[in-house]
Amino acid sequence: MTAPDVSVVVPVYNTMPYLRTCLSSLLDQTIGHERMEIVVVDDGSTDGGARLLDRLAARHPGTVKVVHQANSGGPAAPCNRGLELATGRYVFFLGSDDHLGPEALERLVAAADRHGSDVVLGKVVGVNGRHVFSDVFAAGNAVDVDLFDSALPWSLANTKLFRRELVERHGLRFPEDMPVLSDQPFTLEACYRARRISVLADYDYYHAVRRLNARNITYHSRVAARLVSVERLFAFVAALIPAGLRRDAVLRRHAGLELANLVGDDFRRLGRADQEQVHAVVRRLVDRYVTDDLRERLDIEARLRLGAVTAGGVDDLLAVIDQDAERGVPPTVVEDGRWHAGYPGARTGGWADVTDVRADWLAKLDTVEVTWEGGHTLAVTTRSPYPRFAAEAGPVRLVAGQLAGTTLLDATDPTGRTVRTDFPVDRLLAASAATGQRHPVRAELTGTHGRGSAPVRAPRLATGRPRLLRHGLRLYGVVATVDPRSGQLVLSVVPVTVGQLVSRLARRLRRAVPAGPARVAPAPAPAVPAPTRAAHAAGTARTPAPVGDPSATVVGNHAEHDRGGDLPIGQLSPAS
Repeated sequence: MTAPDVSVVVPVYNTMPYLRTCLSSLLDQTIGHERMEIVVVDDGSTDGGARLLDRLAARHPGTVKVVHQANSGGPAAPCNRGLELATGRYVFFLGSDDHLGPEALERLVAAADRHGSDVVLGKVVGVNGRHVFSDVFAAGNAVDVDLFDSALPWSLANTKLFRRELVERHGLRFPEDMPVLSDQPFTLEACYRARRISVLADYDYYHAVRRLNARNITYHSRVAARLVSVERLFAFVAALIPAGLRRDAVLRRHAGLELANLVGDDFRRLGRADQEQVHAVVRRLVDRYVTDDLRERLDIEARLRLGAVTAGGVDDLLAVIDQDAERGVPPTVVEDGRWHAGYPGARTGGWADVTDVRADWLAKLDTVEVTWEGGHTLAVTTRSPYPRFAAEAGPVRLVAGQLAGTTLLDATDPTGRTVRTDFPVDRLLAASAATGQRHPVRAELTGTHGRGSAPVRAPRLATGRPRLLRHGLRLYGVVATVDPRSGQLVLSVVPVTVGQLVSRLARRLRRAVPAGPARVAPAPAPAVPAPTRAAHAAGTARTPAPVGDPSATVVGNHAEHDRGGDLPIGQLSPAS
């Protein structure tokens, strides 16, 4: 029997009803059943998904293989079991809550065969506000991508096509001692060993879904699990890649993301014992792996936050986080020609010295307000605390994702430190995937001190409602949000279905019905009171979104909170 072109490995654990869409997207692939096999490893599901898998395996005996095993506690073991069973020339990994575009596998295999690629990455889009790093796709299709001179280190999920001969020749497997992040060592080594890595940005290949009715393991893992996994990840990179610029190019992602996230704004929500443990691990990893060259290449937010960890204790770190999250950008302290970030307790010199990154420091702006202008423009007003900002910053622009707004100095501020940027909503919608998208906002400038860039923070931004807008034949909720971990302002576009809209309007109508007088039924039945507005409201209450979910906090849009077209994103779900 001829081996299939591609084996798709699907690790499964309690992802109903998303599992149905996932498997349907595979069975509907244009590559055809004769050229593919689907290897599903059920890791002890308890939600009825196992029965669905068995029915599909019986219905498609030559295409679908199903293995059931006891729960292993993470995706590594089922991925490894799937690799043992795979027989295709290529192997592809698909999360059981995600799905593929109909032509995905056919296009990926054709590209790998045409270019002789060992790894092929197809464009990934987020669904339901799921954030994905998309910089690697910005330049379009690329036949040969360099791991060390591209944005590829920021896209190390295993959602790629791998040549199975490469995987078996190097014995690549997922580390089962990493509760989370176990796909990154596998993907990194595959890319490191590959003769050629190709990127396809001409089609929506992979739809990464943020589950609205469950908690993704990577987003909501325990502190101890994350610490163990991050430590082992750094050790793996160090063992794989010799010290030097190439290792630093990869660790730039891990230090700037996984490590810096451990001491993000939500660090304040941890108990004291967890804070002490996180601080100790992060400090140890910074001391061991963050070289001077790597530190200079970090985003200014990560650079300062990790610097605060190495310079003091937990209370010193908390003071820095409180400044960023509650009060905003600290003052600039200039002494003997050197610039220093004026964080509480920070001494001049050392980690707070920003002289060499003054342009990035000047780009640190705080959001003053986000308003709707004329119903078709989101206006973001930001401010710098630096007195000479207008003279030294040069031209400033705010960018939401890949979309640059129209930026002007606010004429009402005579100091020139206030900047207003308009984002036309039609352009924001056009720049978003059909499944919705988060657009993190950054400030970019070119002035006296060179080119600088920094995330735009939004301390103290008031809660608001999304605005319901139409783009093409679809409806979307558009709103300014704040990432609770990084504190960064995000312009979010969330698709709204007709069912969600009807459900929302029905709830409003029920709440609008006034409580009437008690009715008297025919004797001998007692009087029955009409349902009260409070009772209806109680019936529509929902469980709050989990803390720490970057898509859960709805913030911004100060204007016209009571508009009938506004929808709280927290009340949108597939069930509605």
